[in-house]
Amino acid sequence: MMPVLFPLVAVLIWAANTVVSKAAANVVDPAAMSFYRWLIAALVLTPFCLKALWPQRAALRPHLPRYVVLALLGMVLYQCLAYYAAHSTSATNMGVICALIPLLGLLLNGVVFRQRVSPAAMLGVALSLAGVLYLLGKGDPASLWSGGMNHGDALMLVGATSYALYGILFRRWAPPFGQWLNLYVQVLLAVLLLTPLALSADSLAISPRGVPLLLFAGIASSILAAYFWMRGLQQLGSERTAIFMNLLPLFTALLASLTLGETIHPYHWLGGGLILLGVGLSQGALTPLLRRWRLGVA
Repeated sequence: MMPVLFPLVAVLIWAANTVVSKAAANVVDPAAMSFYRWLIAALVLTPFCLKALWPQRAALRPHLPRYVVLALLGMVLYQCLAYYAAHSTSATNMGVICALIPLLGLLLNGVVFRQRVSPAAMLGVALSLAGVLYLLGKGDPASLWSGGMNHGDALMLVGATSYALYGILFRRWAPPFGQWLNLYVQVLLAVLLLTPLALSADSLAISPRGVPLLLFAGIASSILAAYFWMRGLQQLGSERTAIFMNLLPLFTALLASLTLGETIHPYHWLGGGLILLGVGLSQGALTPLLRRWRLGVA
């Protein structure tokens, strides 16, 4: 398998999972969907990871508070809010807002952790912010002042911010137990943290239509995509791999159009394009092009 296919397949699965989240909105209670997703992932991973985890239990114990925070941010808040957001926004909007995660991480690093932000990154922030306002205002950003933001879009923004903070803390804390054990511990904690929410669900029953949606979320999105992403990081490095996340809104929009019949409006293309351009600038992906352009002008 070519190295570039690893992150490409991972992003395609995550895009499909965004569509699955929207499709599940009227089929499975969002609290039940959140709980069952990670329960399925835990059941699948346990035969492979429990034997490796058990000898490490004493070494893991001091790291548990950090694992709890990571599970809360990355698996409980981010994923759970996405299932609730799907009731009042489109899968296309959800995918585009997810593209903001790298940019939100940059902002949080600058504001919370006082890391220096380059002028190109600041320009990227401004462009992406303009794209978000244009998208959420459906082509009329001024309407946000009078009508407010869509409830589902607001939930997705909170969820994306939560996941951006998750990424920062995971890199800073760097739990030393390997990718699979790190994932497994967070999955187990997510199941525990989501149990009270599951008990508050209107119904924990799963209809036949909901079974394949849950299996996709619990196995493909939670395990297979994580595996392909980790392989991409190993083969290509973090910077080259991260660029593939920019394809998420495009894949999501295309899949939502094909499977859910969602209409892709001009404001999706323009707003999404500005967001991706801003993310590209903030990540330094466009730096070589800008350098060549300056040399050409000179």
